[in-house]
Amino acid sequence: MIEVLTWMPALVLPGAALIQLVKLWKTHDPGGVSVLSWLMFGIANIGAYFLFAETGGGYLDIRTILAFLLTSALNFWVVWTVLKYRIKPDEKNESEKDD
Repeated sequence: MIEVLTWMPALVLPGAALIQLVKLWKTHDPGGVSVLSWLMFGIANIGAYFLFAETGGGYLDIRTILAFLLTSALNFWVVWTVLKYRIKPDEKNESEKDD
């Protein structure tokens, strides 16, 4: 039972970030997504990875890598995607400027 429970963070944490990414990709609407929160989650997951690895979890344990490093990478991808969609020029205004 403990073995199954140790896999939960490795699946749930990256899954949550992936759900947010898919929503962003489908809607192209970053409204309601906090860049600062996702950035802090990414940084915190890197810290948690090193803390867990140093206290006996091991640096190369696949569950640790998935739960913390993959999640951190996905969190930073959320940040990048939100910034990309917020900075994206409005095509309607761009076409009006060309006329």
